[in-house]
Amino acid sequence: MANVVMKIKVMPTGVDVDLDAIAEKVKEVAPENVEIRDVGIQPIAFGLKALIVAAVMPDEGNIGEEFVEKIKGIEGVESAEVESVELL
Repeated sequence: MANVVMKIKVMPTGVDVDLDAIAEKVKEVAPENVEIRDVGIQPIAFGLKALIVAAVMPDEGNIGEEFVEKIKGIEGVESAEVESVELL
């Protein structure tokens, strides 16, 4: 079974949301077979920033979709969407 790296863009509910706290919560909600490789901050516009999460996971079932849904449930998260998926 191959692994994939999934890049997820996480948008906060506003400019005053602590992205570092959201990054920690993303790591907490990650299933045990998902490895968070990188978390970065990307400026969007007018002071708004997005969190970019790179996670490695097995290419099986709907692990990625479940992970994105868990991220959407974090307080302070407006949306989470998959930007890319690449086979390792």
